[in-house]
Amino acid sequence: MTDVKRIVVTGATGNIGTGVVAALSADPQVETIVGLARRPAPGHSPKVRLVQADVERDDLVPLLRGADAVVHLAWLFQPTRRPERTWRANVLGSIRVFEAAAAAGVPKIVYSSSVGAYSPRETDAAVDESWPTHGWPGAAYTREKAYLERWLDAFELRSPGVDVVRIRPGFVFQRAAASEQRRLFGGPFVPGSLVRPGLVPVLPHLPGLRVQVVHTADLADAITRATLRPVTGAFNVATAPVVGTRFVAGMFGARPVPVPVPAVRAVLGAAWRLHLVPATPGLFDAVMRLPVMSTGRAEAELDWRPRHDAAETLNEFFAGLRTGAGTDTAPLAPDGRRRHELATGVGRRP
Repeated sequence: MTDVKRIVVTGATGNIGTGVVAALSADPQVETIVGLARRPAPGHSPKVRLVQADVERDDLVPLLRGADAVVHLAWLFQPTRRPERTWRANVLGSIRVFEAAAAAGVPKIVYSSSVGAYSPRETDAAVDESWPTHGWPGAAYTREKAYLERWLDAFELRSPGVDVVRIRPGFVFQRAAASEQRRLFGGPFVPGSLVRPGLVPVLPHLPGLRVQVVHTADLADAITRATLRPVTGAFNVATAPVVGTRFVAGMFGARPVPVPVPAVRAVLGAAWRLHLVPATPGLFDAVMRLPVMSTGRAEAELDWRPRHDAAETLNEFFAGLRTGAGTDTAPLAPDGRRRHELATGVGRRP
């Protein structure tokens, strides 16, 4: 792709969106960025225009018309207890974005999929982008990501004039997203202030747990490269090393204590039923089965290299948890401001 001037980014105020908008703004090829978000946010660089829009219900075609590319990042993680709600936002909303892009004559779509779209691993060997993307059926997040992979397969066949890129990242962290991610996955009873070396003497060791992470800025760099280069298809994006519970225990100077996986799932299930945590037991099952991804294609075709390794990425995130870090957008608001918004209705769309 050449002569890229105008890019529309959905979900522009979230964890990934803020990084992508910043990366695109810094690229001289890009003249204008239109960021779409459900709730208003302060302005960014002179290149950026933020528009309040909901992918579920607003007319998106006029907003996408004239764009050289659409980067689709909008995603709703909660409420996990109402999967029909996240299905409407994530699956039906995404389909509306893709169909609107085609109707508006946008030549390129870059979609942030996930490692969660992949089918469960069979071995510990790293898989490339040809690994099946059937997800794990027991979690809404993985079902939704896998469904959109199938929908895009059909979309590409009937829309040959639209180039489609699917970015499949590992777990995405940055300091500014710490408060949001604690709310989404840990809930109000998980104290971020305790996430510091020396305060946690032991950590449970879960045999078989292996996940990959990536810093928001590194993922944003990969998405920017995929948007501005003449590439299509899927790209795995993650940094090294692969993270297990022993790795995290070492970061905190804690002793890993082996714990049976069924026991951890039982505790999580009980906490879920008592409304103590928002993360579902099904999501835990999915995480335990994630494959390890090879990032060879992104390195070869995008010339992409992460600037942050896994330890740097997690240390920054944990530091953000300890201080209640956030930023000035509604999704990433620090805890104090978020409580105020929920109490007063500030930032909600009528």
